[in-house]
Amino acid sequence: MNVVVLTGRLTKDIELKKTQSGTSVVNFTIAVNRLAKAEGQPEADFINCQAWGKTADNMAFYLRKGALIGVHGSIQVSSYENNQGQKVYVTKVIANTVQFLEPRGSVQEQNQQGNTNTYPEQESSAMKPKYDHSGITESLDIENDDLPF
Repeated sequence: MNVVVLTGRLTKDIELKKTQSGTSVVNFTIAVNRLAKAEGQPEADFINCQAWGKTADNMAFYLRKGALIGVHGSIQVSSYENNQGQKVYVTKVIANTVQFLEPRGSVQEQNQQGNTNTYPEQESSAMKPKYDHSGITESLDIENDDLPF
């Protein structure tokens, strides 16, 4: 079974790329804090990841450096031969799903404190939601103390 679940922060802004057939792809790195910190060891691991299709589109549109995300996917190992003739192995996580773990406003609040992360102020017409929820007027007021986790 090859299953990976990670929670971490993006180390840089997402750069969307397209294949020749027009499929979206993003390569990104997340910093995942270590639970046990040994002296002289880094406090986080930097995990290379890749997402495709609509997931890649949404990440490029909504996420910025420093955003907290959850990644569910699998490990993929590939190799190539470098200029010196040595075999080099590359390990990355192929993301099946990516969850945005912070509300849009929380990153904007961080910006007011000097962080450079920003979300787009307006959605482009290509990225508008498929369903119109403008008729919904009720909102849920849930306190953090009410959550089971």
